[in-house]
Amino acid sequence: MSPDPVEPACAAIVLAAGAGTRMDSDLPKPLHPLAGRAMVLRVLDALAAIDAGPIVVVVGHGADQVRAKVGADAPQPDRVVFATQPDQQGTGDAARVGLSALGKFRQAPDVLVLSSDTPLLRAETLHQVVSERRRVDAAASLLTAHVPDPTGYGRIVRDDARVTIIEQRDASPDVIAIDEINVGVYCFGIARLRQVLPYLRPANAAGEYYLTQAIELLAHAHHGITTVAASDPAEAMGVNDANQLAACEAVLIARRETPG
Repeated sequence: MSPDPVEPACAAIVLAAGAGTRMDSDLPKPLHPLAGRAMVLRVLDALAAIDAGPIVVVVGHGADQVRAKVGADAPQPDRVVFATQPDQQGTGDAARVGLSALGKFRQAPDVLVLSSDTPLLRAETLHQVVSERRRVDAAASLLTAHVPDPTGYGRIVRDDARVTIIEQRDASPDVIAIDEINVGVYCFGIARLRQVLPYLRPANAAGEYYLTQAIELLAHAHHGITTVAASDPAEAMGVNDANQLAACEAVLIARRETPG
């Protein structure tokens, strides 16, 4: 059963601009099928079930193909608009592009930011992320998961009720041992996100801007950050190559075969 709609409806930004070079395919990464349905459409299905809108799909690599597929097969295409990220300069830059496209719409209190390559997200989980931000009036809420192998993921570090994300490359051995990870699904109070995005700084030599820095800046300014832990760790599974796509498909098939 779908959760009750989020009221008033939240906006959403779906990051779908990456090239996905490790997929070893000419097909844009968001369009790779999972059990017969493109990954980006599975994310849009979950957003439709919580009545999210407007939804900005940020496109870049293979933009025309992604627009055509979403326009033809999205569950609520009238709620979807597209924004182009000319240069793929990280999740923070993509969020900035998406937020600019939202400017023409009636202001929503919240905006979900999530990736098109996390196709196992459940509608009820997204609902919880939005509801938790609103419940405590936090600047942002983020989805976490406890996973058996957190290698490569940002770790969730809690210190005196303050939440930070530490990437593995910057982590001490004690932090590396933490099994709670950042899934990359965020709900921001939209006004707070607008305030903080101009202060993001390049995170590497490639000039990429990461959305995790927005969480760090909000936390440093003593704006509340809250979390929701996924009840099913599989929701954290992302797709960067064909093997991970196959692993996600196996989970989806198992879900269908499990009663209830």
